[in-house]
Amino acid sequence: MFVTLEPRRLYRQVADQIRVLIEAGELVVGGRLPAERDLAERFGVSRPTVREALIVLEVEGYIQIRMGSGVYIAQKPATVPVIRSADEVEGPFEILQARCIVESAIAEEAARHPSPEGIARLDEMLARMQASVDQPERAIAADLAFHAAIVDMVGNAALRHFISLLIDKRTSPYFEKLASYFEGPHTWQRAVEEHKAIRDAIAAGDPSAAREAMRRHLTLAQKRFSESFGEEPVRED
Repeated sequence: MFVTLEPRRLYRQVADQIRVLIEAGELVVGGRLPAERDLAERFGVSRPTVREALIVLEVEGYIQIRMGSGVYIAQKPATVPVIRSADEVEGPFEILQARCIVESAIAEEAARHPSPEGIARLDEMLARMQASVDQPERAIAADLAFHAAIVDMVGNAALRHFISLLIDKRTSPYFEKLASYFEGPHTWQRAVEEHKAIRDAIAAGDPSAAREAMRRHLTLAQKRFSESFGEEPVRED
């Protein structure tokens, strides 16, 4: 029923295959999909790729993710929401990986020439994040502004434009849907602490520490979004 895929925008191909099976009636409404681990094995892809595919299908209304239970086929939507084609959208994990690579280098550069004005801006965004750990929209806005402020400290307009394209994708429907399952006051508090480490390294003028703090933060963000939906089958010994 499932076919191993060739490497090309894999999460989209996984979503396409599952959607075809749903529309053909091979996967019936109310039926439960195999666990992420099993789907990854059947398709021959990584679990994050499966995760991204499932998020696409849920945004489109084809499936329902029930934390702690599993992923179920939903009633076929009368109309699919008008959202930018997933063929044109990078998956959340791909975005986070790109940010990790690029923003680590930017933090390193920012730490070479920290300015009082730049550090004050970081402190302002940190205060906003800390005050908004239970208000997702405000926390996200402060989070993105914090990262943008680091780029501004480097003073390169081309880098600012490039990073703005990446961080703006944090508010895409797919990213927001994924985040809705794994973000909460406790994860935002962790993020605040990770941001403080980045701020302190930049303020101290320590490029290597700043690079590592940013790399650690965005790596941990990927890990948070990789937590299980809680649908793993119980295996008997």
